[in-house]
Amino acid sequence: MILNLQNKSEDNLIKDFYLTENAVHVSPHSIRKAMDKGDNNFILVDLRSQEEYEYEHIIGAVNIPAYKDLDTSAYGDVERIVNSFKELKSENLDKDIVVYCYSIACMTGRKIWNMLTENGIYVKHLNICWNEWRYFWTLWNHPHEWNVTGVDDYVVSGKEPGTPKVKVNSIACPIDNQFGC
Repeated sequence: MILNLQNKSEDNLIKDFYLTENAVHVSPHSIRKAMDKGDNNFILVDLRSQEEYEYEHIIGAVNIPAYKDLDTSAYGDVERIVNSFKELKSENLDKDIVVYCYSIACMTGRKIWNMLTENGIYVKHLNICWNEWRYFWTLWNHPHEWNVTGVDDYVVSGKEPGTPKVKVNSIACPIDNQFGC
């Protein structure tokens, strides 16, 4: 399908961009808030290598590696990756699938995203990635949250996804309307 950009005003292009951004990107605040409430209407997928996933990952995330090891991509393993996502989606029809990779600058998530859309599978993208989640907690969390919650509550090691702990008094993203996190 070819977009007819010639007939669109700059304002309409900007509007389309933000509608797309909001449909595709998922705020880490909303993920953390859902974890705290025990809400499991999403599945996080860690695209890093199995070795990196087992060392540490965001609690609750499953692993569909786009890397064979620390230094070797598995982008050519299209059938395995696509079939893994198809299976995950078929088992979780009512849940959003949200992928993350190494860092915001990393292209892994975007490449896998493209691979999946070419195969009719549509997923969302965590608006930060592993490095930001793990090592830059105070960068994306609000200052009033820094002393109340820490990254260690949202990271786990091992082969299993782990289960986030419900936090009755969570202060994550307190705004519950369209302008919340």
